[in-house]
Formats: sequence, structure tokens, C-alpha cells
Amino acid sequence: MDDDELIPGADDELIPSVFARDCASRGVLADVTGRWGGLALAALHDGAFRFNALRRRVDGVSEKMLAQTLQALERDGLVLREVQATIPPRVEYSLTPLGEKVAAKFVELIDLVEGEFGQITVAQQAYDRTH
Repeated sequence: MDDDELIPGADDELIPSVFARDCASRGVLADVTGRWGGLALAALHDGAFRFNALRRRVDGVSEKMLAQTLQALERDGLVLREVQATIPPRVEYSLTPLGEKVAAKFVELIDLVEGEFGQITVAQQAYDRTH
């Protein structure tokens, strides 16, 4: 079975390219690299979280924005929302296997930026002095 049989309406001529104006992958990339998407993925890379615990981990995000972000990432197949039948219901968020791959790359980028932050600060200061 090839990929076209797995995806209803798949077309061999539709090859994802974020550089193409109408490419649907741009939306997913925006969800992942948006202000809160990457931080949510990076936090979930550490393990599953309940909503409020995740909100505390991603300091500064509003309840509304976190809910919208998680919904978008769930729709993209990166986040799993699991409702446990308890009273009150317990909702936990975790990464899907694809989400794990994406989050790992994002965590690598975070580590790189944080590791080179001294150099970044020097560059910012030099820029600010000349502009």
C-alpha cells in the first residue's frame, strides 16, 4: 500500500514546500514556531502535563493562548489530549511520536541559542551601538 492509499485525496503533485505560497505546511510550521507552540512542545518533551501544570511551566502564556496553541498542535498531530474518566475529569497533554521528533529538534535549537547566548548578547550590543 502506498501513501496515496493512506491519505484520502492525496495527490502525487502536491509536494510540501514551505517556500510555496499556498503550501499547507506553512500553517504547521507557524504552529510549531509561534510564540507559544515551540515552548509548549519543548515543555512536553519533558513528559506529560496537566493543563495548569503546563501553563505554569510555560511562564507568561495566558490560559486562552495555551488552549488555542494545544488545540492547533493536537490538530497537527503533534500533541495528544487524553481525558481520564475521573471526577472531576483529568485532562493530560503529551506528545505523539511525531510530536516527539519535532520537539526534539526544537529543544536542540533552544539548547543552541541558550548555549551561544553570550555571543548573541555581544552581537545585540554591537548592533544597538551602531543603529
